[in-house]
Amino acid sequence: MYPTRMNAYQPLPITILTVDDHPLFQQGIASVIANEADLYLVGQAANGAEGIALFREKRPAVTLIDLQMPDMSGIDVIVAIRAEFPAARIVVLTTLEGDVNAARAIKVGAVGYLFKSSVRKTLLETVRHVHAGGQCIPPSLAHALLATRNGNAITGREVDVLKLVANGNSNVSIAEALSLSPETVKGYVSSILLKLQARDRAHAVMIALQRGILSL
Repeated sequence: MYPTRMNAYQPLPITILTVDDHPLFQQGIASVIANEADLYLVGQAANGAEGIALFREKRPAVTLIDLQMPDMSGIDVIVAIRAEFPAARIVVLTTLEGDVNAARAIKVGAVGYLFKSSVRKTLLETVRHVHAGGQCIPPSLAHALLATRNGNAITGREVDVLKLVANGNSNVSIAEALSLSPETVKGYVSSILLKLQARDRAHAVMIALQRGILSL
């Protein structure tokens, strides 16, 4: 049941739904919201399917969705919700700091990106800002996304090469696997190192994992 207004001039609180499979993290969010008169937690879903069902039932003003869940990804949940409710205001909750993950979430309709490590510091501001129609992207991600738009994006073929690099393959082995010449593979590797600003192949793989270009 929603809290009632004390008088006709007091606005209704911003209703919030959380979708996350970590109970302790859900409790942490609930404790942060509990002390705020203008915010009200209407539901907590433990997985994607439950989150979609609760959204239909509660129609929250702002929904917080974890990117990584066992039954379906946060991206898939966002797609499903916005297919029915295009105006849904959704903020991604994640431990992943990759700009590729952010780009995917934003592309399918997320208006905010919140690192779990900073929830206690930035949750309230983020919820209020996106509810008011704004977008909240951490500065570090905003810079990375801008760089990607300016031509530093890794191409599909470079991802193919990078996956094989991550598995310890030499340029010759990669060339054989992708039906390319070793010289062409060498060019791809050089381009990857430049775009990722990596010192070497191992560093490139580490950066790609951090940014969400590759996944374990």
